[in-house]
Amino acid sequence: MKVLILGSGGREHALAWAVKRSPRVTEVVCAPGNGGIAQVARCVSVDLKDVDAMVRLAEAEQPALTIVGPELPLSLGVVDALQQRGFRVFGPTREAARLESSKAFAKQFMKRNKIPTANYAVCVSPAEFEKEIATFHPPIVVKADGLAAGKGVLICESRNTALEAAHGLFSGALLGAAEQQVVIEEFLEGDEVSFLCLSDGQHVAPLVPAQDHKRIGEGDTGPNTGGMGVYSTDSILEPGMTEWILHHIAEPTVRGMAEEGTPFVGVLYCGLMMTARGPEVLEYNARFGDPETQAILLRLESDLVDALEACIDGRLCDTRLRWTPGASACVVASSSGYPGSYKTGFPISGLAAAAQVPGVQVLHSGTARIGNQIVTSGGRVLGVTAAGDSLQQALDRAYQALAEIQFEGIYYRRDIGHRALAKKS
Repeated sequence: MKVLILGSGGREHALAWAVKRSPRVTEVVCAPGNGGIAQVARCVSVDLKDVDAMVRLAEAEQPALTIVGPELPLSLGVVDALQQRGFRVFGPTREAARLESSKAFAKQFMKRNKIPTANYAVCVSPAEFEKEIATFHPPIVVKADGLAAGKGVLICESRNTALEAAHGLFSGALLGAAEQQVVIEEFLEGDEVSFLCLSDGQHVAPLVPAQDHKRIGEGDTGPNTGGMGVYSTDSILEPGMTEWILHHIAEPTVRGMAEEGTPFVGVLYCGLMMTARGPEVLEYNARFGDPETQAILLRLESDLVDALEACIDGRLCDTRLRWTPGASACVVASSSGYPGSYKTGFPISGLAAAAQVPGVQVLHSGTARIGNQIVTSGGRVLGVTAAGDSLQQALDRAYQALAEIQFEGIYYRRDIGHRALAKKS
C-alpha cells in the first residue's frame, strides 16, 4: 500500500521512518518533506496552507492511507475535504481539531466535561482582560487563543507584564496576527508530562509517556520554543497513574467530543502538569507532538500502520500496542538565534558518522538537499534520537551522535532529561 504523509518536520520524518517499517507498505510519499525525509520517502511539493492543493495531491497519488502531521492543515479542514472524496485519512476533523486550534474552546470544553485543568478566564478585549486579571495572582499565564507554533504561551511575573502581553496579542504585535480572544490561566507547578493516545472516536490506546523541554536555555530558562528535546521512559509516571489519566482525562475527553457531535479520531495529545492536586491539563494537541513523536516511535515495536487504520475503522479496542522497554531520548539541534530570527542555508556535516552510533536515528526537522549536500532550512534543524536500556544510555548515545554533527551556529541543550536523572541520583 502507498501512504501519504503531510508535513515537513521531525515528526513527519519519524512517522515516515515508522511507516516504512510496516511490511504492508510499498511506498511512502511525504509532502512537502525535507532533506532527511527524502532518504525514506518520495518527497513532493505542496502548500500545507492550501486545502485544495492537498486534495489535488491526494487525487494524483491515490494513497491507501493519508496521515496528517501538523496542526495547521487539521485546523483548515483537510481531513474533512479528503474524507468527502473517499480517502482514508488519519487525523481529526476541523471541528474536532478545535481542541488544539482554540485554547478558549478547549478550556470551556474541559469545564463542561469536568476534566481537571487550571482556573482560567477567556477575554475578548483588553478592557475585559484588565478586569479579569484582578482575580489572578502572579505568576500569571497568558495564552493566545489560536495556533502559535509553541510560542503563544507567556508566563508573566506581574499583572503589568501580563497586561502588556495581552495588549501585544490583541494588537498582533507579538505573533503577527491579532487575537480575537486571549486566555488568562492560573500558574501550575509540577513536572510536565506529554500523554498521547490514539483514538477511534470511542476508545483510546495510550502511547508511552514523554517529557518535553520547551525552554531554549539549559536549566529550563529563556523563551519557549517548539521543543528542544524530549525523553521517554515508563518511570515518568508512577504505577497506576496511566490508568488514572485514562479514566479522568483521556476517556472523558473522547467521550465528551462524541457526545457533542464532533467525534475525535486521531492522536489526542494531553499536555499535563503533575501538580500537588494531581494531573491537570495544560493544553490539548490534536496530532502527534514534535519532538515527542521522535522519541515515542523509536520505542514502538508493533505496526504503526495497523494501529492508525484501526482508529479509522473504529476497532481500536481490538488493537494492542507493543513497546520496547528501557528509554529513548531526542535532542534537538537548532539554528543560532532560534526561536527568534536565524539564518539558514549552512552545510551540515557528520550525519553519516552520527547515524553509526548504536541505537541512533538522526531525524531531520529543518533541512533541505541542494545537490548532494544537506543544508539547514529551519530553526529546529535535527532531532538526534536514541534508544537505550536506560535513560542515561539513551542520552549518552544521542550526545555522542551530536558530537559528530557540525553546521554554522549549531546549538543544542546539554541537559535534556536532567530532572529525571537528578531524581535517580
